[in-house]
Amino acid sequence: MALEKKTSPVTKDVKSELVFTKKNYQLLLISIAIVAVGFILMMGTTGDIYDFRRTLLAPLVVLFGFAFGIYAILKK
Repeated sequence: MALEKKTSPVTKDVKSELVFTKKNYQLLLISIAIVAVGFILMMGTTGDIYDFRRTLLAPLVVLFGFAFGIYAILKK
């Protein structure tokens, strides 16, 4: 009696694909760097709390970084 090899019908060659490409990861790292720069700008060096850089520029940079991160995730 020869031993028969059992094969399951599910054993197909399934190529595992990553969800994100290399470009997505690069864009995501850039967006993280933009958000970090925004928070560094928000810290400031002067004692003036109502400085243009702290109240307007830094929050806009952070929001742009988050928007860029969403774009990096959704880019196909």
